[in-house]
Amino acid sequence: MAWFLGAGASAASGIPTGYAMIRDFKAQIFCRETNLSKREIDTADPIWIDRIDAFFRQTSLLPPDGDPTEYAKAFEAVYPQPRHRRQYIDDAISKGTPCFGHKVLGSLIAAGKTDCVFTTNFDPLIEESAYSANAVLPVGDQNRPTVAAIDSADRAMRCLNESDWPLVAKLHGDYQSISIKNTGSELEEQDARMRHVLVEVGKRFGMIFVGYSGRDASIIEALTTILDAPSPFPNGLYWLTSSVSRLLPAVSEFLSRAQAVGVDVAIIECATFDELTAEIIKTTALPRPLFDRVMEGRPTPRLVPVQLPTAEARAFPVLRYSSLLIESMPRTARRVKLAQHTTSPAVREMLKEKGVRATVAAQGRELAVFGRDRDILDALAPLGPTLNGEVELDPVTDSWAMGLLYDALIRALARRLPLIPRYKRAGHSVVIAPPREGEDPEQARRNAQVLSDLRHAYKSDLTGTVPRLGFPFQEGLFLKLDQVNGRWWLGFEPYTFVHVPRPEITHDGNPEEAHSDPMSVRPDPGGDPAGDWRRERWAQRYNRNWASIIDAWAQLLTNVSGKTKRAFGLQDGTGIDAEFAISPVTGWSRPGHHHVYFDRTT
Repeated sequence: MAWFLGAGASAASGIPTGYAMIRDFKAQIFCRETNLSKREIDTADPIWIDRIDAFFRQTSLLPPDGDPTEYAKAFEAVYPQPRHRRQYIDDAISKGTPCFGHKVLGSLIAAGKTDCVFTTNFDPLIEESAYSANAVLPVGDQNRPTVAAIDSADRAMRCLNESDWPLVAKLHGDYQSISIKNTGSELEEQDARMRHVLVEVGKRFGMIFVGYSGRDASIIEALTTILDAPSPFPNGLYWLTSSVSRLLPAVSEFLSRAQAVGVDVAIIECATFDELTAEIIKTTALPRPLFDRVMEGRPTPRLVPVQLPTAEARAFPVLRYSSLLIESMPRTARRVKLAQHTTSPAVREMLKEKGVRATVAAQGRELAVFGRDRDILDALAPLGPTLNGEVELDPVTDSWAMGLLYDALIRALARRLPLIPRYKRAGHSVVIAPPREGEDPEQARRNAQVLSDLRHAYKSDLTGTVPRLGFPFQEGLFLKLDQVNGRWWLGFEPYTFVHVPRPEITHDGNPEEAHSDPMSVRPDPGGDPAGDWRRERWAQRYNRNWASIIDAWAQLLTNVSGKTKRAFGLQDGTGIDAEFAISPVTGWSRPGHHHVYFDRTT
């Protein structure tokens, strides 16, 4: 197999690819045309890339993106003089060092396993790698390559005529060459002798193309000429690319023609030259000195074996979650048949008018209900209700069942506690009930006792008035019912709710006070007048304060009336109650291994 290397093969060596050079040339032209300094733009920034590309789409300074002549036209536009182009190439090459791929290929040449390498690159990395590889071999086992460029094509002709391999042929010139090919006029014709060598090698060898875009028409034309031979590329043709979609039309046409004349063609997607040679080295027998030399230069693997810790993890929690495990919850609700269709809001309104406490979800002519049977039937008499056994609840698959349980859980948590449940489409919550005028003193004393731990955790009043604004506030919780790893959890988030009157637009277009959601969480477009006060109230509450507040809420929700929560407290046989068993212990995370960090005492 012969090799054909393009600029992409030297990318890992720190030498800019043709694409990178095009980006650099475009940036220089853009700065020149727009009177900007090169220091003012960043060619790695996608915003600048889009801006520069948009500029060239609106002008005719360069061919369009992807055009095979784009590189040559851009190079010549920035550096019209050949000596300046040579200096640019020399500066770019000076930054390069042989990569892993070069070392492998150099070792293959030194071992006599690769006879011929063509390249459009100017850098000396291939031959340097081959020379250093030969240096580790006995003199009699060495295979030193002949290097031929366009101004020394006679060397290539001699190697071809005498089969004196190995050969490294620089099709566009060497970095030391007086003449190098970069511009459109230079690339239009390939040196006749170098072209002859390339064609004849294509008749004797298979060929591997790596990192080559196929932009030069003269080389593609020479490769196409090989296809007219009786047996072109006898050992196959392999074209490596990062993505098939990036092949230029001229390359795709050449590969199609090769396949049509019987050449074994393979397009191989491979990210880098290093990746390709790493696969080759696995199946190629190199002399031990060469193999050891190559392996010394391989990149550090991203995945390396490590010794996993075997010490027992310490058994104390690391993070405390504001969530409580729901150990059990209702599996069934009462099924009520109706004589006519209805909706959940309509049924709730009828129950509210009759003062009946119940939780309901409507499905056409059926209701799923928690509450006292007799009171529900009486309140819904206009709908012709009848009891019809029980309905299974599956909150995972049925959203109506999830909503029913969600409503019942909030009611159960607030029952027999100085809490007010709030049911909202965006999420349910509970807030501390403020003292009321005319409240029974004994009841007020009991409520204060129940809330004493929570008040101590907050280190402030739980209800009151926002200073200077006069808006009432209440501490409370956002609540969420959620399933994690097959278990149901009650998540709660402490929040300070402020009663901010919201204007709403009436049918006649005049604003009036909104009473539907006076404690809306989301402020209107005019902003949240209590936002700064609320943020200041919570700003000084650090981990220790948060832990105390979470603990106090967990105790209030579970220990005051026990971990079993009932939404209505019904007696047996009078209806179906919604009963939840909630663990008094919040969720915790634990470390997976021991670390000195866990030994801290402060």
